Amino acid sequence: MECRVLSIQSHVVRGYVGNKSASFPLQVLGFEVDSINSVQFSNHTGYSHWKGQVLTADELHVLYEGIKLNNVHHYDYVLTGYTRDTSFLEMVVDIVQELKRANPNLVYVCDPVLGDHGSMYVPQNLYPVYKNKVVPVADIITPNQFEAEITSLRLSPLDSMFQVMDLLHAMGPDTVVITSSDLPSRLGDRFLVSLGSQRHVRPDGSRTTQRVRIEVPKVDAVFVGTGDLFAAMLLAWTHHYPNDLKTACEKTFSVMHHVIQRTISYAHDLAGPGRRPSPPQLELRMVQSKADIEDPAIVTEATVIP
Repeated sequence: MECRVLSIQSHVVRGYVGNKSASFPLQVLGFEVDSINSVQFSNHTGYSHWKGQVLTADELHVLYEGIKLNNVHHYDYVLTGYTRDTSFLEMVVDIVQELKRANPNLVYVCDPVLGDHGSMYVPQNLYPVYKNKVVPVADIITPNQFEAEITSLRLSPLDSMFQVMDLLHAMGPDTVVITSSDLPSRLGDRFLVSLGSQRHVRPDGSRTTQRVRIEVPKVDAVFVGTGDLFAAMLLAWTHHYPNDLKTACEKTFSVMHHVIQRTISYAHDLAGPGRRPSPPQLELRMVQSKADIEDPAIVTEATVIP
């Protein structure tokens, strides 16, 4: 059965960010993807220069109305990422709510891009919109430590991190994956810790929660577009394994590992010995990773936490 995704994310002409990081791998895995570009830039903003346009909330509404007029607004998933504008974000919420009224089984996957390492890199006024409007309508969210932490609970020790995920569950999403944290890894300081939590409703109406922990190798480089790829892969693998967060996370993190390792190897070859790769050299090697996206060898295992 055909599965359709509406992806509302940024777009770049050069490289893989936003919709380009999400659409290709989803299409490789058999999803039909309709893309709305929240921004259209020449390249990502890690370069020295960039040019482009930003889509307004009104323009988003016009595009969505065009889809509706043709009666092709029937989706199984909505996927969103980075935005800097409150009115645009509120329009996204309106669209998601309308699509959910038409299809109560629609799954909204949200990467709540707010900041990292204690600093916001979007305007402060986006935070209450995410907290009060976006998260309550989301089904799957993929925050990093900081984005989860600003829900008001600390993430250390481990128990508090799971309290944060329980709080996020109570706000709406059934699946929460904290993509990175500062928790110490059992494998040493060359690894970071990710955590996942997924709640299910049993036939009798009671709830059960599966929690997993993933140790992820660190890479000494800055990539752009990896968060978009991660959210897309989590969408895909939770679709294929809806009641098995462990397997979905292992598939997702393993895809990330293969793409990143191929990218860093290629970038170092281009940069030459002793030289740090540049942003153009670190563009994700997405097409070259097609086979790994389709059928990733599992190199990152998740541990189920009782």
